[in-house]
Amino acid sequence: MSRALRIPGSKGQKEVSQDGRRRVDDENGAMVEAPRMDGLSSGRIESKVISVEEAAALVGPGSTVMVGGFGLVGSPLTLIEALLSSENARGLTTISNNVGEPGKGLGRLLLESKISRAIGSYFTSNPDVMERHLDGELEVRLVPQGTLAEAIRAGGAGLGGFYTKTGVGTDLAEGREVREIDGELYLFEKPLRADIALIRAHRADTLGNLTYYKTARNFNPDMATAAEVVVAEVDEIVEAGTLDPEHVVTPHPYVDYVVRAEITLGTDAGPLLDQAGGG
Repeated sequence: MSRALRIPGSKGQKEVSQDGRRRVDDENGAMVEAPRMDGLSSGRIESKVISVEEAAALVGPGSTVMVGGFGLVGSPLTLIEALLSSENARGLTTISNNVGEPGKGLGRLLLESKISRAIGSYFTSNPDVMERHLDGELEVRLVPQGTLAEAIRAGGAGLGGFYTKTGVGTDLAEGREVREIDGELYLFEKPLRADIALIRAHRADTLGNLTYYKTARNFNPDMATAAEVVVAEVDEIVEAGTLDPEHVVTPHPYVDYVVRAEITLGTDAGPLLDQAGGG
């Protein structure tokens, strides 16, 4: 049985295991799995809203973490900032389009040596990534952007992998399976999954249904399907039943926890820019 950690809640304390699943004590004091209530089948509505500190405590040493965003747009900046002060958030493997920007977003975690491996497609947006990699402090795996998106989607769909023409005949194909299909060569790509996904959305209800804001949507909906635990950082939290079902992109069964955004993108020292992490 996995270890559990205790984090403060608004009513007493909550038990959260290292894999992010809530746990309770049985009558003998042993840890047992708490039943999940991901819907209304119980006849009650259970809020998934937690504090940023509680969310950060779900990321343990050596975790594989999916992080939404294209650059900093659609990136969960509040959750990333909270990981800076979390002692358990170390030796992380990140799956993200890029590792933030110099000193911003995931770039801050990199400078604090909390990331040991990065899987992504656009590392050159942050020169610190290349510097750490050349110094042997960071392992990187370059994945073409379309392949990255599809690998995450495949992970969420429960697929064993897929074949793509992208990367055939390049260094990315070295030592990997290449198959001829109808006279064309294809490279086999395994799916991507994570221990936890930190995603960014615009609005959420207390059940965890999510809507997104323009291009801040990017990788976030796919990541919500491809992790054992999903935490959504949002601009606004409303009561269940408030959101128009036609506007919901990520249904609540995919989302374990919701936190309110406290940090959003700005331009230098100017006003905040748009909502949901970008425009």
